[in-house]
Amino acid sequence: MSDIPQSERLKPSLYASQAFASKINDIKVSFEFFPPKTDKMEEKLWYAIEKLEALNPEMVSVTYGAGGSTRERTHATVQRILKETTMTPAAHLTCVGASKAEIDGIAADYYESGVRHIVALRGDMPTIGKAYAPHPDGYENAADLVGGLKAIGDFDISVAAYPEAHPDSPSLQADIGNLKRKIDAGANRAITQYFFDVEVYFRFMDRVLDAGITVPIVPGIMPVTNFRQAKIFSERCGMTVPSWMSQMFDGLDDEPEIRKQVAASIASEQCLRLYQAGVKEFHFYTLNRSNLTKTICHMLGVRPEKSERASSS
Repeated sequence: MSDIPQSERLKPSLYASQAFASKINDIKVSFEFFPPKTDKMEEKLWYAIEKLEALNPEMVSVTYGAGGSTRERTHATVQRILKETTMTPAAHLTCVGASKAEIDGIAADYYESGVRHIVALRGDMPTIGKAYAPHPDGYENAADLVGGLKAIGDFDISVAAYPEAHPDSPSLQADIGNLKRKIDAGANRAITQYFFDVEVYFRFMDRVLDAGITVPIVPGIMPVTNFRQAKIFSERCGMTVPSWMSQMFDGLDDEPEIRKQVAASIASEQCLRLYQAGVKEFHFYTLNRSNLTKTICHMLGVRPEKSERASSS
């Protein structure tokens, strides 16, 4: 067993960094944002968008609240990204709380306005803890929604994947069966729920490939600065939080700047290990913050073009 301390193993090595430097154009990234509720939150969101736009992401997704609660704000944010930035927006769309006719109308409006990317999800009920129930006139589940979207237009569709199974699934194998139904219905890729242990993703991919799923499965990366909150949410959703993460954040409750450095180190190491196994695309859950995500991307060699850097200096 290696005698290198865990804190040292989490730091990207100089050798690995040099290897990445020669393949700067090799990595693709995408970002997730959520629609703002207040003017102040909107300012924060657009600050993040402006900072991350320079990294030329493959796309940026905008979330959809439980039960469709942010429908109008999601739509407004997507439209503004489409009109005011160079980025490709992907609108989240869920089955909950709406009929097929309503969802089809929203999708048709997106298509007509030039939005071609959709993240198709089953969604959660607006009441926390309430069991999922489809709208009586709505889409049954995400696979059903994907099929409906493909009938409306040639959307580029992403769906969700869960390396440790969705909380409502009876087993991981059943969850992978559900993922295959979404892919067979026409989804172009899957984006995973975040995870911290890369071995979880590797074992999940073994099962995915055994199931005959060949579309890209993009790992979702969530940089963590508030470890206590992340641990509570993760455990509630059945996701593993490695014990070494607790050790890394221990004693940093009143050290926000150090927490950010630790978060960047952990996430970049996670991406480096995934990259070494052949993963070339990462989806970052930004929480509408740019600095930490941009730091991690910089460590991975994903940076603004030289001309853009020069013009901002």
